[in-house]
Amino acid sequence: MSEHATAAILTGQPLEGLDDYASVMDVFRASIARFADKPAFSCMGQTLNYRDLDRLSKDFAAWLQNETSLEPGDRIAIQLPNVLQFPVAVFGAMRAGLVVVNTNPLYTEREMAHQFKDSGAKAILILANMADKLERVLERTDIKYVLVTELGDMHGFPKRQLINAVVKHVKKMVPKFSLPMAMSFRETLRRGRSLSCEDVVREAEDIAALQYTGGTTGVSKGTMLTHRNLVANMLQARAAIGPGLTDGGETIIAPLPVYHIYTFTVNCLFMMETGNHSILITNPRDLDNFVKELKKQPFTGFIGLNTLFNALCNRDDFKQLDFSRLKLTISGGMALTKAVAQRWEEITGCPVAEGYGMTETSPIVTFNPIDAIQLGTIGKPVAGTSLKVIDAEGNDLPLGEAGELCVKGPQVMKGYWNLPEETAKTLDDEGWVRTGDIAVLQEDGYVRIVDRKKDMIIVSGFNVYPNEIEDVVTGHPDVVEAAAVGVSDDGTGEAIKLFVVSRNQDLDAETLRDWCKRELTGYKVPKFIEFRDELPKTNVGKVLRRELRDSQGNTE
Repeated sequence: MSEHATAAILTGQPLEGLDDYASVMDVFRASIARFADKPAFSCMGQTLNYRDLDRLSKDFAAWLQNETSLEPGDRIAIQLPNVLQFPVAVFGAMRAGLVVVNTNPLYTEREMAHQFKDSGAKAILILANMADKLERVLERTDIKYVLVTELGDMHGFPKRQLINAVVKHVKKMVPKFSLPMAMSFRETLRRGRSLSCEDVVREAEDIAALQYTGGTTGVSKGTMLTHRNLVANMLQARAAIGPGLTDGGETIIAPLPVYHIYTFTVNCLFMMETGNHSILITNPRDLDNFVKELKKQPFTGFIGLNTLFNALCNRDDFKQLDFSRLKLTISGGMALTKAVAQRWEEITGCPVAEGYGMTETSPIVTFNPIDAIQLGTIGKPVAGTSLKVIDAEGNDLPLGEAGELCVKGPQVMKGYWNLPEETAKTLDDEGWVRTGDIAVLQEDGYVRIVDRKKDMIIVSGFNVYPNEIEDVVTGHPDVVEAAAVGVSDDGTGEAIKLFVVSRNQDLDAETLRDWCKRELTGYKVPKFIEFRDELPKTNVGKVLRRELRDSQGNTE
């Protein structure tokens, strides 16, 4: 820091309306009253309006209250892709006062067992496609109630039977499982219809969701997001994004998973607060069907990330779509490249507004103003949010100097679930959360991310932590030691490169990948593997990941 420079804090405009709502359900009830007959969520050609969402979530809450022993504050895991059951279950669980534990459907058994046990979840709603994994880990958890749903369950007859039959018998996507205690989600809704439901009153500081995020230790941590956190971020999104939208008049494409904090807040919560219509895309990797879905109705908004924008822009069928109503494109989850942003705007006529956030901040921290987008930045702090950057000693830095970005605001988490020491490392007594990202606060009020302090790797918007990969790989009997780093990749933003020291010269890359696939979700499996005689280390024996990142070597 220069001798005469003064420490700087960037602060967004005041946040209005936060005291009007004590909980997410207060916002939900207000939206139901305003937008009852407006479409809320659509998936695979089926639409629920806000009145439907109110009715079905009430049925689910009634079943939870009358036919289980679950109490307010108990956790329920929801392990679903983008299907209509997701918002019904989320709002039904919250009506009953439960804490939602969003769970990735791609998780391996090891990852599922850790999250379920750590959260203390007593109930789970799971897609039949991965129920066989649950069967194998159930005894290691505290789960008492298992609810199973199939992909087409929210559709009417006969489409429901057709979808479920194709998924199960033609595509063979539902492995056999035996869960005698399980009940179908449709049955809980049927039973709940005839039962009374009393919306449970939750306070602002009560936990609404446990959102799991990776840690530098390689063990995922439950981020405690309170009702106040989520309500604040809804209102912050309204202040930052809302001026360009018409309440109850937008159709927003939601291809990213709703269990991820990005889409959970933006589509499941913010778009609900504004009475808008989210089109849930169950499998965005199936680009052929994704583009066909986009043809079906004009859309006004698109929520995505860099790799998805890039993939779509490379397709001729996408270029032929009608973009005449598209007025909002939001990018998050990973860095937006200028080349992709420019190409998207050329094809669609709509600029991309990049924002920034993290699980610990519910997630939105900054956003590019729609009418003043500055590519290469993450925008300005949203309402009620303060930002500063600090040096290695924790000293505040002035504008223009790079340091670790810190965030303070009503969207900042309560802490990590049952991890007070980890919480203290990230969140200080004044409410500042350290992001681990290196940033510059610009004179014009915009913020630029220049590097990551942590060794986290971002693959297609998903956080991957090297220690978790290394822990799995070194469990192989032929591996002496291993180190994982991120390398640039045109397709996924970053790819995982693994450096391995082996005691068996015949060990090959494919064998190691197969080993990883047994323990790790697909996006965590290393793309490149390089064998070495030794790994560079510090004097105290810590592997120098940065040196490995900067090194050149043959990959397989």
